[in-house]
Order: sequence, then structure tokens, then C-alpha cells
Amino acid sequence: MNISNLRGDFFGGLTAGVVALPLALAFGLQSGMGAIAGLYGAIAIGMLAAWFGGTATQISGPTGPMTVVSAAVISQAIEAHGSLNAAMGTIVAIFLLAGIFQILFGVLKIGQYIRYMPYPVVSGFMSGIGVIIIVLQIFPLFGHSSPKSILDIFTQLPAILQHINPDSVALALATIATIYVFPYISKLIPSALVALIVLTVISSLMELDVKIIGDIPEGLPSLQLDSLTTVDFSQPMLLIIPAITLAALGSIDSLLTSIVADNMSKTQHNSNKELVGQGLGNMVAAIIGGIPGAGATMRTVVNINSGGSTRLSGVIHSVALLIVLLGAGAYASLIPLPVLAGILITVGVGIIDYKGLKHMPKVPYADSVIMLVVLGMTVFVDLLQAVAVGMILASIWFMKKMSDIAEYNSQVASIATFAREEKWVDETNIVSHIQEQIYIKHFDSPIFFGFTAKFHAMTRALPEVKIVILRMSKVPYIDQSGIYAIEDAVLALQDKNVKVLLVGLQEQPEAMLNNIHLIPNLIPSENLFNNFSDCIIALEQDLNNTTNPHPSH
Repeated sequence: MNISNLRGDFFGGLTAGVVALPLALAFGLQSGMGAIAGLYGAIAIGMLAAWFGGTATQISGPTGPMTVVSAAVISQAIEAHGSLNAAMGTIVAIFLLAGIFQILFGVLKIGQYIRYMPYPVVSGFMSGIGVIIIVLQIFPLFGHSSPKSILDIFTQLPAILQHINPDSVALALATIATIYVFPYISKLIPSALVALIVLTVISSLMELDVKIIGDIPEGLPSLQLDSLTTVDFSQPMLLIIPAITLAALGSIDSLLTSIVADNMSKTQHNSNKELVGQGLGNMVAAIIGGIPGAGATMRTVVNINSGGSTRLSGVIHSVALLIVLLGAGAYASLIPLPVLAGILITVGVGIIDYKGLKHMPKVPYADSVIMLVVLGMTVFVDLLQAVAVGMILASIWFMKKMSDIAEYNSQVASIATFAREEKWVDETNIVSHIQEQIYIKHFDSPIFFGFTAKFHAMTRALPEVKIVILRMSKVPYIDQSGIYAIEDAVLALQDKNVKVLLVGLQEQPEAMLNNIHLIPNLIPSENLFNNFSDCIIALEQDLNNTTNPHPSH
């Protein structure tokens, strides 16, 4: 363990722990497993992800996105088994599998692909998570227990508006006000912690009529491995699908935070190692009855700004929470639920991507549509499905734009037209009427599946010609669809007795054409040229030999 920055890491980790405490309790309560489950998760994930992960400054623990999915998993398990105790084996199994899948993601080096996540998908997803967190706190803000379904919250909202608890509303609004106003007074103490302590004291002294957390176990957590004996493995997909959802979400959440940490600390994280650390943390969190988590952006930023720069800061953050667990349970049990609702509302507000929403009218229309689709599906359908649909839409849109660009830049013209454009018409010995029967097809980009339909259309549109030259010098890559498109085009042209020449083949395209034996079986080696000048010289010689088969000696 690096102790070169001991003072900075101590204060960074301690400050991050102070910030994490109210959030861990709030997320645990929102999950349905109780506030203590959030604390267990924060300690286990924070410790192990810091020790074994690939981002030195990252603080990990329960997060908004992970809690939303965890709450859905827990709710479904309780519905199937009748109570939390009866469902505990299934819950632990799913959370444990999620950690195992994250480790597999790291071992298989999947972490490196996070950089291909399009911004509209990330933006819509994060904004959707923010909306979910806010909506789930509406009922607790009014003094009632919240339904788990977003649709149920909206349909049942009119009924609870007639039974509002004024004390609950006052505490929640006071919490929100404190969190936003206190930083203007002092930034030495996290405003969420100030709201938690001050308003809990006020609520207790004034004996306000509000719900509180209630009994919180003290001491070290007990292992939950015995509960796994009650798990029904006859339908494994009921365990695997939610586990993969949690693992994928936790990986995305963590690696996005790693990128933020890199930008702030001017370092470079190891994506695959980070996933292994997160997976280990989530496995241990599951074993001790905690909820899963991921890299937490706000806590990581607090750690870095407070001086944290090594793994030690994350360990200290977890030790601070462990000390609270061992001695502050009696006090934490008095925390009013409306205070936690107020804290979570501010978390949800902070997650929403206002920059992306503000720029919607100014970015490409398709990007705005993708962001809104992902946002809507995140809130009302399913988080992982929302990301999957967003990725599919973004990929289709990207392919469409790339094929349009390829079509626009690709040209088909006779060699005479090309010669006039390039101003070397007088330098060629090819006579003008022959020039009109030699066509050149320019490619200015990779030939891939999105472009093949256009390529076929261009080939069919060619007039009666004798020779077609495919200029490939600006084609760095051809996929399988592109290879077959070239094969079909060459066969169609050869059926019309049209000779096909290839000019400027780069390494990958040439290797692919050789691999499936288009060269030399379909396109002889003598029809390949390194540059256009060599091709023209060969054409001139060929035409001369054709027009003068028996030159005089």
C-alpha cells in the first residue's frame, strides 16, 4: 500500500466516508433491505474495490443506479417468497452472481469497450435514473411508504395528496434547503451530513410525527451463506438475468466514474482490473447481507478534492464507516425517513444530465431522439433494455451516416471525365472514344455492410463499358459484407465481358480478398496495381497491343 500521501489520503478518505454515510443509509432503506444493508455494502465494496480495483482514487459503494435495480430485484424476490427473510437466499444468490459476472467481465477484458458507449445513451440513462430516484421519494416526502413501481406511484398519487403529513413535508423540504444552502455558509462539512444530524436532532427534540429508520443492528454483520441452501436453482435464468443486469450496470457506472477520476487526477485507470475489484466487493457485500454498488462519482470527486490520491483513501473511507457501524447504530435509528427522502431527491437532481437536455435543439435530431427513448425506457420499462435499445439505435444511426458519407464521397466517372478533372487529358495516349468506355469507381472510406446496397446500385447503373477500375487507395478496411459486395460486382461485370482492375489495395483489404480467394481466382494478379499511374501505363500498352496485334519491325 502506497503511504507517500498519507495525510491527503486520510483526509480524502475521511471526508468521503462522511459524505457516504447518509447516502449509504438512504440507499439501503430505498432498496428494501433496510438502512444497515446500505452500510454493509458501502464498507465491503469501498474496501475491496479500493484495494483490488484499477482506479487509485475511486470511492465505491451503493449508488443511485445500482440501488434502483437492486430494489427491483429485492421486490420481485419478496413477492415470490412472501417475506424478506424467505427471499434472502435468492437475493444473496443474485447479488453474488453479479459480482462473479463483473470479475468475468474484467478477466475477459470487456472493460475496455466502455469508451464506445455513445453520449446520448449515457445521458438518457443517467437522467432516467435521476428521475426514478426523485419519483420514488414522492411518497416518503408526504409521509407514506412508496410503491415500487413508477406507474403505481403516478396512479396512486392523487389518493395520498389528501393525506399529507405536514411534519414529513417540512423535514424533507428543510433537508433539501440545507443541502443546497449550507455550502454558501461553509464547505468544510458536507451539507448532507449537516442536514442529517441537525434535522434528526430537531425531529427528536420536537417529537415530530414522522417515520424513522428504526432499529439498526450494531456490530459486525453475520454471513448469509446459509441462506443459499434455500435457493431454487430449477430456473437458473431467473437468477442469471437480473445478475447480468446488475453486473453490466455496475460496470458501466464504475468505469464512467473512473473516467471522471482520470480527468481530475491526471492518471490512467485500468478498466479490466477495476471490474475485478468491483466484482470482489459486490461478492463480499452479498455474503454479509449488503446491497451491491459501484464507483460513486460524487464521493470520488470529494476524495480527490480533499487530497486523496492513492488506494489508501478508499480503505480509510471504509474504515470510517466501519467505526460508525460498530458504535452509532442507536443514534442512526432515530433518523427520520423524510430526511433521507430529501437527501435522495438532491442525489436524483444531481444525476440528471442538464447539459444534454439543454443542448437537445442544437445537436443532431437522431441524438436527441435516442436520448429521449433511453430516458423514457429507463424510467418506465427496464434499465438494461433501455441501454440495449439505445446502443442499437445509435449504431444504426451511425451506420446510416457513415454509409451516406461513403456514398457522397464515392464517385463513378469515365476516365475521360477524370482526366479532364485532373488536367492530364493530354498526357494519356488512350484515344477519346476508348476513354469513354473505361470507368473509374472511387472509394473514399471503408467498405462495410452499411454501404453495400449503394455499391450494388452504382454497379448496376454503369453504362456499356469495357473496363472498370476500382480505386481502393482510401479503403483501409473491408468487412465480410464488403468482400461479398465486391465479389458480386466483379462477377456481374465479368458476365458483361467487362474487365475489372483494382488499384491501391491496402493491407487489410488485400488480405481479405486473398483469404477467400477472390485474388487470384476471380481477379488475376496482373489486374492489381499499386498506383493509378502504373494502371494507366498498363492500359495504354494493352490497348496498343490490341489495336496493333502485328507491329512492323
